[in-house]
Amino acid sequence: MGNISKRVALVTGGGRGIGREVCLKLAREGASVVVNDLDAEPAQEVVAEIVNSGGEAIAFPGSVTADGFAEKFVKAALDEYGDIHIIVNNAGYTYDAFIHKMSDHQFDAMYEVHAKAPFRILRAASHHIRAAAKLEAAEGRSVCRKIVNVSSAVALGGNAGQVNYSAMKSAVIGLTKTLSKEWGRLNVTVNCVAFGYIETRLTKATDEKNIVEVDGNTVQMGVPKAAVAGMKMLIPMGRAGTAEEAANGIYMFCSPDSDYISGQVVSIAGGLSL
Repeated sequence: MGNISKRVALVTGGGRGIGREVCLKLAREGASVVVNDLDAEPAQEVVAEIVNSGGEAIAFPGSVTADGFAEKFVKAALDEYGDIHIIVNNAGYTYDAFIHKMSDHQFDAMYEVHAKAPFRILRAASHHIRAAAKLEAAEGRSVCRKIVNVSSAVALGGNAGQVNYSAMKSAVIGLTKTLSKEWGRLNVTVNCVAFGYIETRLTKATDEKNIVEVDGNTVQMGVPKAAVAGMKMLIPMGRAGTAEEAANGIYMFCSPDSDYISGQVVSIAGGLSL
């Protein structure tokens, strides 16, 4: 993979799990990283790890669903580093129920975090990206920018109890496909990764009740052990993916080696096909 030194990357949900590994990977490859997380502490911990390793990063905690977040997030990157080259829309969570038990609030919560938030961030960044691309073209320079959106295997095959989540992860694919056509002439690649079963705190195998509050919503962390065992039986590689492996898939689309790949959805699922 090519090096991404002197690139500026914005990563949502970067304080834990896959997002954390994405931030660390991008920093190791030379990027300056703006680390967002819902909570300040994990974002600052990732920043400290990057800085202590000789990299550059700043924390930008807050909910991606908050009004004005997108504009402030983009401004923080421009104020600190003067440019934007990579955006990874990774923040999210699940809020499951069968459709006959699902409230409007549960459906809307998934819309806000998985569909609307990436749209807002990309819209906010569009003003800088368009201006920068026009200037670079006039000067005869070629700078390829990268957008990586995070979808899920359930967007491709569905999953019982996740009508809200699967619908919004499908929306992410539509966003990706359309923006790749709008921004191709600006030398921006827009791609999407669809994760299968990746082990994180959200998907850890457990039969214990582990309720946490995420963005004001009460959410169950973890997946029943029997369900995890059944899922692993469906995965051709026979195991769950690691957060580091998931991050490597995202990095592939951030690397210069993918400068002519755009509008694609790549499944990172160990061969799983729902």
